[in-house]
Amino acid sequence: MSERWLETARLALRRFTPDDLDTLVRLHADPVVTRYLGGVKDRATTEAQMRTRILEYYDQHPGLSVWATIERASGQVAGFHVLNHIQGETDLQVGYALFTEFWGRGYATEMTVALLRHGYATLGLRQVNAITDRDNVASQRVLLKAGLDRRGERSFAHPAYAASGPMAWFESHREAWLKAHIS
Repeated sequence: MSERWLETARLALRRFTPDDLDTLVRLHADPVVTRYLGGVKDRATTEAQMRTRILEYYDQHPGLSVWATIERASGQVAGFHVLNHIQGETDLQVGYALFTEFWGRGYATEMTVALLRHGYATLGLRQVNAITDRDNVASQRVLLKAGLDRRGERSFAHPAYAASGPMAWFESHREAWLKAHIS
């Protein structure tokens, strides 16, 4: 198992490895989890995404990517968290997807806050954004709790997002976020 690199009281992030493919396939096969993530993905699509958007991305963009979110108490993969480029854009985003058995525990907010802190305090990022389906009210609440501000809606040309139409757009700026979240 890959080394954990970012930890909170209850969670840790680690790099995905090729051995995690079955876990990602299971996550992407769940229609409840993927309802607002472009829908269910088959094994071949998940494998291609894992190669390009996760494994290769680690070396192409140090400090950014998609990581396995680990529940520290059980050691189970709870899902994933991201700090990466919105596909087809230069903007950086924070995001997540969790298996349904981990919903309602505050994990999404807890690790999103940790990733924003990492992005601003460690990587020196100036701004981090987030996007979500306009109907995904639960994720919008998570993003607001994590300190992002809703700034209207945006549409994206990239095929990963185009079919969704306008998406809820969130922004967070380094100075304001650090002032509000770091004492």
